[in-house]
Amino acid sequence: MIQPAITGTGVFTPEQTITNDELVVAFNAYAEKFNADNAEAIAAGEVAAKAPSSSEFILNASGIEQRYVMDKSGVLDPETMHPVFAARADEAPSMMAEMALDAARKALAQAGRRAEEVDLIICAASNHERAYPAIAIEIQQLLGAGGFAFDMNVACSSATFGIQAAADMVRAGSAKCALIVNPEICSAHLEWRDRDCHFIFGDVCTATLVEPAAAAQGAHFLIRSTRCATEFSNNIRNNNGFLRRTRPGQMADRRDMQFMQEGRKVFKEVLPLVSAHIAGHMEDEGVAADDLKRLWLHQANKSMNDFIGRKVLGRVPEPEEQPNILQDYANTSSAGSIIAFAKYSDDLAPGDVGLICSFGAGYSVGSVIVERV
Repeated sequence: MIQPAITGTGVFTPEQTITNDELVVAFNAYAEKFNADNAEAIAAGEVAAKAPSSSEFILNASGIEQRYVMDKSGVLDPETMHPVFAARADEAPSMMAEMALDAARKALAQAGRRAEEVDLIICAASNHERAYPAIAIEIQQLLGAGGFAFDMNVACSSATFGIQAAADMVRAGSAKCALIVNPEICSAHLEWRDRDCHFIFGDVCTATLVEPAAAAQGAHFLIRSTRCATEFSNNIRNNNGFLRRTRPGQMADRRDMQFMQEGRKVFKEVLPLVSAHIAGHMEDEGVAADDLKRLWLHQANKSMNDFIGRKVLGRVPEPEEQPNILQDYANTSSAGSIIAFAKYSDDLAPGDVGLICSFGAGYSVGSVIVERV
């Protein structure tokens, strides 16, 4: 049996950032105008007034301090409140493909591989720029890779599900050099006018290279085991998950057409699901809590991660044992756990064991047990 390994990772980070303070100024200006425009209906009890947001509220609720985005001007315009992306010609590269190329080239450079050696590309993300042709096939062409490519969507678990699929194909011999890319333009499906969620998401792209351990050019991580699980729930939903290209000042009125979640239900239901999933995976693979040197968790919410870390380790994790990147990147859906892995894994020693885990809408949860070599 071929032993798969992670031999390279890469992260594309947008140039633009939005701090909590900037976001609050824009949201509160929108809320103030909404309340003024609807003053009579609010007084009559027909419309609910918009409560203001604050940086303190955002930080306490999420642990987020800023986020990277592909377009901040539209988000921070109280008359628009969403990113504005110009329509591209069919002959032009898609946004997701451009993001993926940057992350992919970094992963290939780290692994010491050339693009033409790649024979499998999986574009795994929460929202795709179009239904077809597949973004993955476009990336394959632009990168100059061979083999085959396909898109995958398992919401925030897309990266770990993609790693499992790639690892299985490497084990079976149907792929020799697999690239999983996670271009997440989360800002385009977020409702920035909703106080309860306007701060959650950011944009980013990650890439992970999986190939046989015997072919690795340098330090790498053996993929000792993968496990995925799903359980249907409506508590996180997106009914219109493509990128908005609305003109500035032209707002969409259908609230259910963007990201929605029942936050309290998600917190109550997802935490035990994920904790039990990780515990079961570790037990079946003979990995004790004391054997685990690092947890790279989905970066959704600091309180959620803290809870899961305590459950898995049986104590409060040290900061280096469970690195968070939420404060800088916000929730980047499937890419979050891979950002944490890419940024906080080089210091592990040979033989050290860690676990990558992502979870989200579906519900879905995926975990990958790795060992440093």
